[in-house]
Amino acid sequence: MESRTFHVLEFPKILGVLSGFAVSEPGALSCQKIKPFSTFDEVHHARILFEQAAQWVGESGFKIRPFPEMDGVFPHIEKEQAVLDQDALFALKVILDQAKTARDSLDRFKERAWETLRDTIFADAWPQKTVSGIGRCLDVEGQIRDESSPDLLAVRQEIRSIHQRCTKRVKDFVLQENMGSAMQDEFMTISSDRYVLPIKANYKNKTKGIIHDYSQTGETCYFEPMFLVETNNRLQELKREEREEEYKVLQYLTALVQDEFNEVFEAYQGLVSLDVLMAKVCLAESYDGRTIEVVEEGSPNLIKARHPLLALTDDAVQPLSIELLDGQKAMIVSGGNAGGKTVCLKTVGLIGLMAFAGLPVPVAEGSRLPFWSEIFVIMGDEQSLEENVSTFTAQIQYLKRVWNNVNHSSLFILDEFGAGTDPTQGAALAQAVIDSLVERETTTFTATHFPALKAYAMANTSVRAASVLFDPGTKKPLFKLAYDQVGASIALDVAKEHGLPPEILTRAEKYLLLDGSDTTSVLDRLNAMAVKKEDELDAIEKERGKIAQKRAKLEIAFEKERTQLLHDIQNRAQNVIKEWQADKIGRKQARKKLAQVRMDVEELGGQQKKVPTFSFADIVPGQKVSYLAWNKSGTVLEVNAKKKQAKLDINGVAMWVKADHLGSVAAKQKGPAKGPKATPVTPDDLVVEVDIRGHRADEALSELDRALDGALRKGAGKLEIIHGRGTGALRREVHEFLKYYPAVDKYTLAPEDRGGDGMTEVKLK
Repeated sequence: MESRTFHVLEFPKILGVLSGFAVSEPGALSCQKIKPFSTFDEVHHARILFEQAAQWVGESGFKIRPFPEMDGVFPHIEKEQAVLDQDALFALKVILDQAKTARDSLDRFKERAWETLRDTIFADAWPQKTVSGIGRCLDVEGQIRDESSPDLLAVRQEIRSIHQRCTKRVKDFVLQENMGSAMQDEFMTISSDRYVLPIKANYKNKTKGIIHDYSQTGETCYFEPMFLVETNNRLQELKREEREEEYKVLQYLTALVQDEFNEVFEAYQGLVSLDVLMAKVCLAESYDGRTIEVVEEGSPNLIKARHPLLALTDDAVQPLSIELLDGQKAMIVSGGNAGGKTVCLKTVGLIGLMAFAGLPVPVAEGSRLPFWSEIFVIMGDEQSLEENVSTFTAQIQYLKRVWNNVNHSSLFILDEFGAGTDPTQGAALAQAVIDSLVERETTTFTATHFPALKAYAMANTSVRAASVLFDPGTKKPLFKLAYDQVGASIALDVAKEHGLPPEILTRAEKYLLLDGSDTTSVLDRLNAMAVKKEDELDAIEKERGKIAQKRAKLEIAFEKERTQLLHDIQNRAQNVIKEWQADKIGRKQARKKLAQVRMDVEELGGQQKKVPTFSFADIVPGQKVSYLAWNKSGTVLEVNAKKKQAKLDINGVAMWVKADHLGSVAAKQKGPAKGPKATPVTPDDLVVEVDIRGHRADEALSELDRALDGALRKGAGKLEIIHGRGTGALRREVHEFLKYYPAVDKYTLAPEDRGGDGMTEVKLK
């Protein structure tokens, strides 16, 4: 895709905002390098990656911390004789610690299907030796620990011993020589790796010793008494030994990094990629954005879309719904100056670039874009005085240059194409260009003031007309879009609003009347009707929102009351059972009380409706039916006409049900089902299905255990286990589990027409 397209649609500005959300320099730099992907699969992968990252961040609260840039260090590591210094190793420690924290956070959600995120960011092997080595040898401030090697520990212990001895000897010396008044500081200090005494300069000749340096003011000299010379010489030897031992530690740690170079580098790259992902999540939160669905083919449909740059700076920016219907390949937007036509076109183009780059965009759920491999833009004043090129000439030259690359997978944006020449010829040329683009099935968005192009939009079935609206009273733009109509340019109204002298406006109105082409009144009426329609639609949308909120509250209240009622009924039944078990009442009295509880429940159901006519032959997959025995509704998944059974999905539980136990949804009752088809159900009639394909053995057996418990609670007589064929390992694990399960009567492989060795049928006791 041409860099010119990015510049015209202001894509680099979005990347600048995105990089501001990154916490590291390499992350910010990677944000700046983002480009739209070249294939549909890459776009789809980027969308899934973002959605999984957003879910993980939302559930875990994970936040990435700043980490150093290492791009210049990795080439050095690959050199055979390379030795990393403490700063580089400590930077690696910070990076690996951060990567480990992210890995651990994601591992806590192993049950979530976030494989794309795991495989993209944390798929590589972990450099455990490097992490352990650096962690053992460097402390929290990046200093080499004493325990890094025995020799280093011994050297440092002797250095500390010398320090203690020197401190004591200096104190004794100061007292013996009565040099308290000569000391500038109470304690000794170090100069050039030697212990010295800071004394006043006028006392330098009072005792024997070596002067190493003076302070900047010259009032203090750093004096080494003769009794410290030998000790300081030993200290120098120990310091050299310490440096040698530290160098050996650095060599050792560097060797670990070199041995696991690929793993270390991938951990760093993964952290940078994670920083970019976190920046995308922050960008989405900043303007309530989301990744958009991208399809290989189809028509664009942006619901409540906002221009991303405007959405970042203005929370009240007016959203636009931009949609082409099936069979339409072009949209021609007309209407008043400064009404939002160019913003509409830029919104489509910029959202397209961002969507294909895996970035979240400010649109509502349900929005969709086809995958455009190329986006071409003619927009603004492209005049060049240096090259002696007019606006119109520049448009033609650009069109000529890109024309051979325009095809069905392209988006072409034309803003005021042909406006830089004679209006009649410009309109004809624009119409011809749009015709050719439609023939090539190129998606096209055009803004125009040409009356001929407006008429063309209304007459052509492959083109959709749209108009930006303005307030009928004030003539100010509303930044709304109305479809299947054209809009007036209202140039005189805009000129009046911006202070053009009245005498010029009066003459312009006279010339317009003389020309006989003034259709302002008709278009004003159309605009007023469209504004009224949009207001009514907004009112309906608000009312719908209120109704939805009210319904949600009622459902919450109903569920609360239902739960409380069920709890009360259970308590009453349990109390009866407890009284009977405690011999407080007899069996007959207990049954009588339980029957009374059941009658109370039936009375709460009110008047039951008569079961309507229902035929098993009318059942088709996807249909809603009632399971009369349970008084529950379910969706038909499969129909077995030979066995007169239907497979239902009831609240996530799949089971085969005989035709005699099915009815229409209208026949569902709150009490026990009545009617000719509500015959009692025996345990053998209930079949529960569990699908454990794709699970590991431990997960599959856990899921199977829960399914068996659920089947027993429901009184089911049979269980169907779908484990798939594969290598047969999962089937053997299942059969071994069933062999010792106390509630299993027997189990067999299903008939070939019902799944064969890919399914096991279990009969429960």
